[in-house]
Amino acid sequence: MEVVQVLHMNGGVGETSYANNSFVQQKVITMTKPITEDAITKLYCSTYPEEIAIADLGCSSGPNTFFVVSELIKVVDSARRKISQKSPEYQVFLNDLPGNDFNTIFRSLSIFQYKLREQLGPGIGPCFFTGVPGSFYGRLFRKNSLHFVHSSYSLQWLSQVPQGLESNKGNIYMASTSPPNVLKAYYEQFQQDFSLFLNCRSEELVDGGRMVLTFLGRRNDDPSSKECCYIWELLAMALNDMVLEGVIEEEKLNSFNIPQYTPSPAEVKYEVEKEGSFSIDQLEVTEVNWNAYQNETDLSDAFKDGGYNVAKCMRAVAEPLLFSHFGEAIIDEVFRRYREIVADRMSKEKTGFVNVIVSLKKA
Repeated sequence: MEVVQVLHMNGGVGETSYANNSFVQQKVITMTKPITEDAITKLYCSTYPEEIAIADLGCSSGPNTFFVVSELIKVVDSARRKISQKSPEYQVFLNDLPGNDFNTIFRSLSIFQYKLREQLGPGIGPCFFTGVPGSFYGRLFRKNSLHFVHSSYSLQWLSQVPQGLESNKGNIYMASTSPPNVLKAYYEQFQQDFSLFLNCRSEELVDGGRMVLTFLGRRNDDPSSKECCYIWELLAMALNDMVLEGVIEEEKLNSFNIPQYTPSPAEVKYEVEKEGSFSIDQLEVTEVNWNAYQNETDLSDAFKDGGYNVAKCMRAVAEPLLFSHFGEAIIDEVFRRYREIVADRMSKEKTGFVNVIVSLKKA
């Protein structure tokens, strides 16, 4: 699997699109706002720059893309008004892999800019947008050209499927039945990737530049624990059932592995300190329910079905990976089964995504 080619969220604005099934990710961004606001405020108030270059890495498409950017600009605008400072100019870089649906982003850009001017008034400085397709496990920007980097729910994705997973039979990710060498391979790939990410960003950020990174992660030391791997184990159950029925070839399933690693706070801290380019300002852990609509009111009947909500969220994320490996024919059936399995488990136990958030300053 060439991750750079096939890893992207479902594009467009249809029923299974990421744009319409990313409420979990929006909730996580909202939960992280105090940390993000603190970081961008400290950045701005340290030097009051006349221009601010912001990069959102793994921006995907849909409302969350502009939600992050607008919140950052609003915080800076509020800070500069308090001291009667002229608004800086903003350069915003939206980055994701080449398969990302950049077209949908830029079709809605003029509406976003209009709303932002309406909210902040005529004093707001110009805001320039650039799409940057490419992997953030490599250089993307000029040296010393960025002030602030944001990334949410992207850095758990690896640059490639780790080598040596042949013994991970019946699983599609790390699981309770995965051999130790599989867990080791995943961890070493994360170490390599995250260290490279930090090194590249240290080149691109100005001195004193800041980053806020949110990983899908875990609290404990076990990389195969249910709190981070269960969501994929249930998908593997649906696929294994289809193998037993002869719908999917067993060999096809055994050669499929998710290119992801969900780190613990200790693992994130260790890599940051080992790489050495950044100091940690804040490191926190939060949790959000699998079903982001759980406590919402005035929902239609469809959205009251937790299994339906979670299966659609996961389909928006995982469908391109499954499609590239198994083909289109199985997709609807996989997620029909997955919805039933997820609904059953959610009715019997507490389920949630753990988020690891780190705020960093370039040393």
